[in-house]
Amino acid sequence: MFLYEELDNLRKYRAIQPLPPCIRDSLNPRMPLRPYQEVAFENFVTYFQRPGGPKRPCQVLFHMATGSGKTLIMAGLIAYLYQQGYRNFLFFVNLTTIVQQTRDIFLNPGSAKYLFAPEILVDGHRVQIREVSNFQSSDPEAVNILFTTTQSLHTDLWMVRENGLSLEDFAQTPVVLLSDEAHHLNVSTKRMDRAEAASYHSWEETVHRIFLTREDNVLLEFTATCDLANPQILEAYRDKILFNYPLQNFRADRYSKEIITLRADLSPMDRALQALMLSQYRLKVFQANRLPVKPVVLFKSAKIQESAAFQAAFAERLRTLTGGELERISTLIQNPAMRRAYAWFARRGISFDALAQELREDFSPEHCISANDDAAAERKQLLLNSLEAPENPYRAVFEVKKLDEGWDVLNLFDIVRLYETRQSGGRRISASTVSEAQLIGRGARYCPFQTAPDQPRYQRKFDRDLDSELRICEELYYHCQNDSRYIAELHSALREIGIDPDRTAPCSLRLKESFRNSRFYREGLVFANSRVPLDPGPDADGLPAALRERSFPVTLATGASGEDLVMDSVPLSEEAADLRTYETTFRQLADLNYAIVYKALIRWPAFQFDALKRRFPGLSSTRMFLTDPRYLGAVRLVIRSRYDMPPAQVLRSAAEQVLGTLAGALASVQEQWTGSREFHPRRMAEVFQDKTVNVTDPHAGGAGISQNDHTVPAAWRLDLSRELWYAYEDNFGTSEEKALVAAIHAHIRELQAAYDAVYLVRNERQLSLYAFADGARFEPDFLLFLLKRQDGGWVQTQVFLEPKGTHLLQEDAWKEQFLLQLEEQAVPVKVFAGDPSCRILGTHFFNLERRETEFAADLRRLIDGPPCEA
Repeated sequence: MFLYEELDNLRKYRAIQPLPPCIRDSLNPRMPLRPYQEVAFENFVTYFQRPGGPKRPCQVLFHMATGSGKTLIMAGLIAYLYQQGYRNFLFFVNLTTIVQQTRDIFLNPGSAKYLFAPEILVDGHRVQIREVSNFQSSDPEAVNILFTTTQSLHTDLWMVRENGLSLEDFAQTPVVLLSDEAHHLNVSTKRMDRAEAASYHSWEETVHRIFLTREDNVLLEFTATCDLANPQILEAYRDKILFNYPLQNFRADRYSKEIITLRADLSPMDRALQALMLSQYRLKVFQANRLPVKPVVLFKSAKIQESAAFQAAFAERLRTLTGGELERISTLIQNPAMRRAYAWFARRGISFDALAQELREDFSPEHCISANDDAAAERKQLLLNSLEAPENPYRAVFEVKKLDEGWDVLNLFDIVRLYETRQSGGRRISASTVSEAQLIGRGARYCPFQTAPDQPRYQRKFDRDLDSELRICEELYYHCQNDSRYIAELHSALREIGIDPDRTAPCSLRLKESFRNSRFYREGLVFANSRVPLDPGPDADGLPAALRERSFPVTLATGASGEDLVMDSVPLSEEAADLRTYETTFRQLADLNYAIVYKALIRWPAFQFDALKRRFPGLSSTRMFLTDPRYLGAVRLVIRSRYDMPPAQVLRSAAEQVLGTLAGALASVQEQWTGSREFHPRRMAEVFQDKTVNVTDPHAGGAGISQNDHTVPAAWRLDLSRELWYAYEDNFGTSEEKALVAAIHAHIRELQAAYDAVYLVRNERQLSLYAFADGARFEPDFLLFLLKRQDGGWVQTQVFLEPKGTHLLQEDAWKEQFLLQLEEQAVPVKVFAGDPSCRILGTHFFNLERRETEFAADLRRLIDGPPCEA
């Protein structure tokens, strides 16, 4: 049994330690913890604090998918272990570029990906994060982090140098070792010949020599690719894998993009131009939904020389690109994604000539970046890791292998393979294909966005809705040659790293013509409520008083300087800064120079006007937010610098820092919601239409399979195309959903005798309800409409039905409670005098094991009860 499985068992018996407050409080509030990350922290705390403690020294591995937040886990554990008395932290990884990236997100509060809170408090004590070159200069009150590569660490330990690291440095005080991409450590573990291993010092041995210098040291390893197929590694790590969250879990929880391979019999250049058109379509869909996301395309070559040559040819081709060339490419290949893109352009009057002009500008050489040689990769690493930033100009990246590890990018949506060779060795997947799959895995990181406040920001939202234009914003396309053997090998490699591109199948839901032609469909109404914010109290029309009445100190541009001898730890000279204090408010800054505060404000997504308007309904403009004393106007900035009157650049930097703190404080104040009691009408024909949905893992008798399929149990098997009461041609739902449809069918004659018209409509996320208690979103699977003619119109009973598997009855109990509240609390709103009288209600869950009696009683009440009253 693995260590994480032992901890899972403890969780079942509620013997797991809760998440310590110091972890959440120390992390950037703009990066809320996900459920699986909380589990990772709880696992470590439980293991570290269990009776008798962990094995000493403490070594554990976090086996987590690329993009799942390993560095955030590191940051939280730094805060927790600081609370436990640790002060020295050694971060090491195999690539210099990853060291630079991690240093930035650990130390630079101005970074968009900074991991810590603006102010780190542990047990009421303010904690500083500082970088050190050795632990002899550690501050006993601070977090001291030494950043290095595994190779440099190995060299420093085995080649003694003055002022260099030595094993003695690690003997004085305990140290926490943070090993990123830890699979690179397993050099000697994999090696079978121990005599050969003893002939030289491996990286793994170096790390373990450091680790074993003290019994209270801690080694935290992080990787997405632990080679558990290797029996030596499996045995070594069975009792060390503390948390296991592989890519298949990450994808199943919808935290990644969906991955689609787009095969085409095109030349590499035409393939690249097709990818540009798809990228521009995605950009316009983002823009149409007011989402500030810039999609990026990556061009992958086999060799550096080939990449450089293609980049030059690409620049020349783009310089003279015409609409005729794009139109020619559109006639060569037919695939669903490109058909949607061309149709979208046509509907909005965007000609191929206009598209060519956009591509010439957006993908000009100024907007392309190469990462092909070591020097360039290091120099450009921060640019490559900030592609999402509004000020980052790049739309295209050219590379060979430099970005397979340590690349942190969210807005990569297209990867173009510019070579057509296969390197498979028989049954074995080639190393180059595995590398391509790993790059795809990095690109699969989800790019967070919301189009409605109740949507999850960091998860896919349109998995089943193939007709939504926003699906393209949740998909990564891999453009490659139309070679079936290569595609089969690539899919095998993707499955090997935890991505299965073959498990989904589309299902077409088509309304019957008889239902489309009915008066009820053409003129009828369906009622639903909305999600509304709870009255936030006295601060509804402004910032909380604790924020708007606060002064924020900022120290900038001090002018302090010094000189140091390279081989000496004592500074030659150090000049103290003579600081002045300048106090102002955001209102005064805006009066002085509005551009200063406006540019500082738009730096932070939390202050986009749409987000502010949702939080503060009385807000009329961004200027009002910056100048009105109820908002930012009276917030004071206390700026310490060497200037009596700081210049504009210093004022803007100060404003940015204070706004960053305010953004974090606002994010931590959660908005509270409720579902409205008023249910407003919408036209039936606008809500329920034909739809194509994706079904994951279709299986016999279940989701993705027709209700009339031979694998469906005989008692539930129906040819729904012949049943006029069922609105759609067929039902492809789960076995529980098929059982519900069969249950309605068993009582359909009684229902039709009691009412003049009966319709059962499948709700495929077309209609949402919001719980009265907390505004939680709920999409009942079916609506049953019961119509009774009365005085030239009709009286309508609208019933929400939800089949539920037994394993979900407890977890989703709130949904059943909400359904049962509808009859008493839902109020249908009439808009016009001729609107039907309506009653809205819900039933108990449909479940044959635990709810058969209750559901049957609900159905009997509908059959026997009187027609609903006006």
